[in-house]
Amino acid sequence: MLNPKVKEHLHEGTVIPAHPLALTQNRQLDEAGQRALTRYYIDAGVGGVAVGVHTTQFEIRDLQFNLYEKVLQLAIDEMKNAQVPDTFIKIAGICGPTEQAIKEATYSKEIGYDLGLLSMGGLQDLSENELLDRAGKIAEIIPVFGFYLQPSVGGRVFSYDFWRRFANIPNVHAIKLAPFNRYQSLDVVRAVCHSSRNEEIALYTGNDDNIVNDLLTTFKVRVGNKNVEKKIVGGLLGHWSVWTKRVVELFNELKEVRKEDAIPSEWLTMGQEMTDANAVLFDVSNQFKGCIAGINEVLTRQGLLKGNWCLLEREKLSPGQSEEINRIYSDYPHLHDDEFVKENLSKWFENR
Repeated sequence: MLNPKVKEHLHEGTVIPAHPLALTQNRQLDEAGQRALTRYYIDAGVGGVAVGVHTTQFEIRDLQFNLYEKVLQLAIDEMKNAQVPDTFIKIAGICGPTEQAIKEATYSKEIGYDLGLLSMGGLQDLSENELLDRAGKIAEIIPVFGFYLQPSVGGRVFSYDFWRRFANIPNVHAIKLAPFNRYQSLDVVRAVCHSSRNEEIALYTGNDDNIVNDLLTTFKVRVGNKNVEKKIVGGLLGHWSVWTKRVVELFNELKEVRKEDAIPSEWLTMGQEMTDANAVLFDVSNQFKGCIAGINEVLTRQGLLKGNWCLLEREKLSPGQSEEINRIYSDYPHLHDDEFVKENLSKWFENR
């Protein structure tokens, strides 16, 4: 069962960055860099981290790299060393066919992760019924955080009925909406509202193209003879793996703003600035080919990574992407946390 303090924090809403992978120039794990990243997120004030997810690179599971268990263990070690509060949300990415997913869920639970972010990506041959059966088996091992992954990076479109039945699975506690599509996001919200477990499910945005609007919107769904209200309470985002100190500050401000009856227009402007920055980092103009390298490039410029390398050589910055990162740095200085990183970088790389 999910730790009650973690569950309460999950439903309150918080910042959860998707943890990147630190590599050396020869594409081997940079353990010091990996530890430094985790320390950075903790000191930035996040409410949790997600490790072994898309931003960590799904290829860590491939036999030629075999890094899944190592990377998850490093993050847990750093969380223990930092003595994070018992409300801190530790999330492990879980993917692949049922047998693989069961193995990952079992390992993650054993070493201390609270929830498994269950991806349905790469399983195009399975029916919705088969995927629901898979989710039920994983939920018997570890509390589940559902994941609607956009088709552009390996996900698929699911029906409203799929998400309604998914929400009804005992031990599902949250769903990350990341289809990058308003209609499909609404399917999930409606499905959860119509579920008998609607109060048990926390919604998190993974729509990096629409972060602020997602977090400021109260959804009203007619269920029987009454309206059920649901909010997207927090975010689990690759975009939040960079400039994270500033993300935490803005999220805390936003939580206060959404208590008001009227939303100040500057927040809508802020939302569009974040979307523009995300388009560059995620390499939208090139169908997301440089999305992980774009995140790594910012962390490299800050000194947190040695380079923007990915496990696969074809995963790299697209032509012109570096220049566009220069542009968003210039256009949106209020979104980055370079000074915070500069002040703490040496501490994060200390041997402990």
